[in-house]
Amino acid sequence: MPYSAAGLAYREARDFLLENSHDLDAAHAGFTWPDVGDHFNWAVDWFDAIAEGNDTLALRVVEEDGTEASRTYEQMRVRSNQVANWMSSIGVGRGDAVMLMIDNRVELWEAMLAIMKIGAVILPTSVVLSAEDLAERLDRAEVRAVIADPADAAKFDEIGVDLIRIGVGDAPAGWHRFGDADAASDALPGVVVDSTDASIIYFTSGTTSRPKMVEHTHLSYPVGHLSTMYWIGVRPGDVHMTISAPGWGKHAWSLFFAPWIAEATVFVYNYRRFDAVALVDQLDQAGVNTFCAPPTVWRMLIQADLERKPRGMRELLGAGEPLNPEVISTIQRWWGLPIRDGYGQTELTAVIGNAPGTAIKAGSMGHPLPGVEVVLIDPVTGEVAEEGEICLPTTPVRPLNLTPGYIGEPDRTAKVEHDGFYHTSDVAVRDADGYLTFVGRTDDVFKASDFKVSPFEVESILLEHPAVAEAGVVGAPDPLRLNVVKAYVHLASGVASDAETARSILAHAREHMPPYMRVRRVEFAELPKTISGKIRRVELREREVELADARIDTEFREADFPDLKA
Repeated sequence: MPYSAAGLAYREARDFLLENSHDLDAAHAGFTWPDVGDHFNWAVDWFDAIAEGNDTLALRVVEEDGTEASRTYEQMRVRSNQVANWMSSIGVGRGDAVMLMIDNRVELWEAMLAIMKIGAVILPTSVVLSAEDLAERLDRAEVRAVIADPADAAKFDEIGVDLIRIGVGDAPAGWHRFGDADAASDALPGVVVDSTDASIIYFTSGTTSRPKMVEHTHLSYPVGHLSTMYWIGVRPGDVHMTISAPGWGKHAWSLFFAPWIAEATVFVYNYRRFDAVALVDQLDQAGVNTFCAPPTVWRMLIQADLERKPRGMRELLGAGEPLNPEVISTIQRWWGLPIRDGYGQTELTAVIGNAPGTAIKAGSMGHPLPGVEVVLIDPVTGEVAEEGEICLPTTPVRPLNLTPGYIGEPDRTAKVEHDGFYHTSDVAVRDADGYLTFVGRTDDVFKASDFKVSPFEVESILLEHPAVAEAGVVGAPDPLRLNVVKAYVHLASGVASDAETARSILAHAREHMPPYMRVRRVEFAELPKTISGKIRRVELREREVELADARIDTEFREADFPDLKA
């Protein structure tokens, strides 16, 4: 199909970013968000325009047992039209919220395109949620329909909510079969949406409080992810892989919008239990060119001593939480490629990143990306500073790639968007060359002996110790120092959780950290995490307050080792 005026404007903006993929200064200076008008629908104006007659693979999903399923761009266009028309026929319409509780299988991508095409709202949901969690989400989002895997359909039987229920695969009795869409028309549904209509809703992972409902329009994510495509460095014809589960914003970032904006192939490898050797083998066999993974995966690859670079690899990225310098340097030594860190939120697209071709400073997450202005604001004085909260100006023009707000919670929206800025609650420092380095969440940073301590900085140094697989650092209340630095440590496989290990870690901290930052207490433990894998430091902080300096058996302190001089 020919490009609409909106599709043409979108393509021109995308092509400009591709042409300047290794020149961040030129990209930042010359890029403007495309004017796609009042009725932009990415699934129609962009995806269908590039997909018609296109036999390039859009999606390839490989299972652990070697079976696979794939769709070309043309097949995905036709199939999503069928699903869209069929969903309309069973009662799903414009503005209806559709919960997707589907794992990484082709129906997920078909459904996401189809839902956009009929102007309904995508509500991706993690398959690990309980029936209780689902009930809350169904109520808060006023969900009209649900599409679920057979394994998860039973959870909805416990919830007395009137829903249009659709099952993929072998649908339970009383559920519509997703496969019945095979008989539907493959004509374009013809639904017109407003660009400002909601298109996708995500529940945040809730690292400090109950999940927020983050709304994105047909502009903020579909257009906004042009910045994410630029950061990833994915190009037409590439094979791209990101390790992410459905239900989280990163999945839409890097397994839906960004690679299909670039006209690349989305590659997915489904595994039940992580196997570093098998993963690298799949990266090699599939010819993956651009690969993004969370820090946990990168650390596990290092522990497996996988020095052989996958043959097609060109771009490596880290996401979810900041990557520690030790991890980046090890992979650089092995594979000859840097892992490029980046920054964004569910509420945003990628806004800061080490762009392709730019020099990387250890520990830095790079510069603002094209289309994005970033300022650091001192949380005490409210003034622009070289260290402060990462903020985006909302005046005179509101960032296109920013959520309109939290659904049903105007007070929460007002808390993050005020005084002419969107406030991320994340702290960074900017150096003389403009590089931004993550310091921590505003809630996570604490003071010890009147010095500000960044948990991330301490954790990065701890991870250089071979016994430490993961660490969560918080301030333990102390009557003299206000707080002392305490590390909750998840040990590497085979390491004993004993006094000898604790002493070694404390000695490492003494050698590599200044006195105010030095870890004074160590506790070996499983780290509490959100279901998206982020450390819940808030739980660790609350635990320390409850302990009120009481000594517990599983904790080791500097004073336990007289040879470690305070």
